[in-house]
Amino acid sequence: MQWVYNFIIKFYYFTIVCASPFNLKAKVWLEGRKNLIEKLKIAIGKNSNIIWFHCASLGEFEQGRPVIEAYRKIEPNHKTLLTFFSPSGYDIRKNYNGADWVFYLPLDTNKNVKQFLNIVKPQKVVFVKYEFWYNFLNQLHKNNVPVYLISAIFRKEQMFFKWYGSWYRKILKIFTHIFVQNEESEILLKSINVNNVTIAGDTRFDRVYEIATNCKNISEVQEFSDGYRIIVIGSAWQQDEDVLIPFINKAPQNIKFIFAPHEIKESGLCRLEKNITIPIVRFSQAKQSNLKIAKVLVIDNVGMLSSLYKYGNIAYIGGGFGKGIHNILEAAVFGLPVVFGANYKKFSEAVNLISEKGAFCINNDKELEQQFNELLENET
Repeated sequence: MQWVYNFIIKFYYFTIVCASPFNLKAKVWLEGRKNLIEKLKIAIGKNSNIIWFHCASLGEFEQGRPVIEAYRKIEPNHKTLLTFFSPSGYDIRKNYNGADWVFYLPLDTNKNVKQFLNIVKPQKVVFVKYEFWYNFLNQLHKNNVPVYLISAIFRKEQMFFKWYGSWYRKILKIFTHIFVQNEESEILLKSINVNNVTIAGDTRFDRVYEIATNCKNISEVQEFSDGYRIIVIGSAWQQDEDVLIPFINKAPQNIKFIFAPHEIKESGLCRLEKNITIPIVRFSQAKQSNLKIAKVLVIDNVGMLSSLYKYGNIAYIGGGFGKGIHNILEAAVFGLPVVFGANYKKFSEAVNLISEKGAFCINNDKELEQQFNELLENET
């Protein structure tokens, strides 16, 4: 089975190479790994006592961040290496000052793994949520390096729990300890004799609580929102726009919108400006004069969204008409009712909030209009 895994890894690399001339994400993924081992060797030098944290992307980083920062306080003499698989995580957090070094994760081939571990020589390794790179894990196990998985969540549909999943189950048994988000995950793991498991909850709760308690005022947003009821739209994709814009264009006069697209691209910003027929302004172009006139404030920067929910009355979180919803906790921690599309069932916090009437699922623009109107009416 290992040879099949290695073949899939190499085939994945081949598809990235083929796609890179036409796909920006693939191109960035490749360029970020160019001469990676050499750069890592120069950066690490002869440093020792390294703890290595790995996150797939930005969302996993936000889960791991409280642990990274707590560990640095406990062990200030240890060095911290942070790696990302995805460009979306690396590009935004490459200058994160909570780590000594931030790099891409090399592709999980035997050669890359041995070179990487020979340079880093980690004392401990922490993977966040969904990372199961067999060659890395196997070599770390051979090197007797403790490896931990945190904020993990498991579902019975995953291959670990299928009749054909024996090889994948071996991967789980490599971890020194697995810290899961809920009891269901613990039960699933113990059903396949993975007993090195503890329920520790979702570390995102720690992170969003910290954000909420340390949230700073943003003068432009304060000016824009003063005297109005605000709907904050976070991490919206084009599919979300199709559902949202009909309501935005006919919204009552006392409603304004803070609109944060998931991807900040000029083409997407222009599309919003074309399709939204009420006054709209980008944050980068905001002035006192146009903020008073505008009904939609488009956030054309990265890193501000979590601080915007404090200005809201209702939140809409994107992704529910695509691969899955984005972070709803950042909005919920401010007490906002949260609305999102139908692809949410893999996210336990969304399921729980719906059961408590703190979140609401919609399937189309008509349902969105009805839900927004109900929430606005109940608030008055």
